[in-house]
Amino acid sequence: MLVQLILKSKGGAAVVTVAPNASVAEAATLLSDMGIGTFLVSSDGETAEGILSERDIVRELGKNGSGCLEKPVSAYMTSKLVTCSSQSNVEDVLQQMTTGRFRHMPVVEDGKIVGLVSLGDVVKAQLTEIAMEKNALEGMIMGH
Repeated sequence: MLVQLILKSKGGAAVVTVAPNASVAEAATLLSDMGIGTFLVSSDGETAEGILSERDIVRELGKNGSGCLEKPVSAYMTSKLVTCSSQSNVEDVLQQMTTGRFRHMPVVEDGKIVGLVSLGDVVKAQLTEIAMEKNALEGMIMGH
């Protein structure tokens, strides 16, 4: 199964981006208001420069206190992005996420953001594929 099927199932949901100079407090408000766990950091809304999650923010709050809320997101974002394309194999993406211990992966084509897949998206796709294979095998065994 390819990542493009996950993106298609998400119905073209826009990827949330925030400027690198936005404050961490603004970012936390955005995450809360939108009910999401992460966003991409981008100056132009098209090119991913980094990623910042609610976990990143909580980790910094724990280490440095509330002073981190006034700093720019660029100070805490992960800038060494691991990305995939819409043609990437879902199993490979799952392996990269598991090995790298992260829960979101930007989908990039020709340097432009085309989507964001979560670990939940990938697991759901894998379970759907397994269920379809199970049904097909049962049908073959039963002679349907």
